[in-house]
Amino acid sequence: MDKVADIRQKLPDNQDVYNLAEFFKMFGNPTRAKILYCLHLQDLYVGEIAEVLGMSISAVSHQLWILRAAKLIKCVKEGKEVKYSLDDDHVNQILACGLTHVQE
Repeated sequence: MDKVADIRQKLPDNQDVYNLAEFFKMFGNPTRAKILYCLHLQDLYVGEIAEVLGMSISAVSHQLWILRAAKLIKCVKEGKEVKYSLDDDHVNQILACGLTHVQE
């Protein structure tokens, strides 16, 4: 088999490539990147994230909704409040590797 055919065969299908591009778009917004990094450091309530970033609760809530829809974060209701965290260790790894890369 020639090299081109071999590589073409190993490429993910178009839907997976589209989903991958959409996934990385979430990291392309500075506000969302800051929120993700806050949650990389510690699980937080929306008000705490808003305070750390100097943003309104509604602006943070909107970004949290987007991140949750992208399955990058999860939430747990604690009484009347909701605590946010990163969805899994993959998100932690992506943030850590990305930051290491840009700081080199």
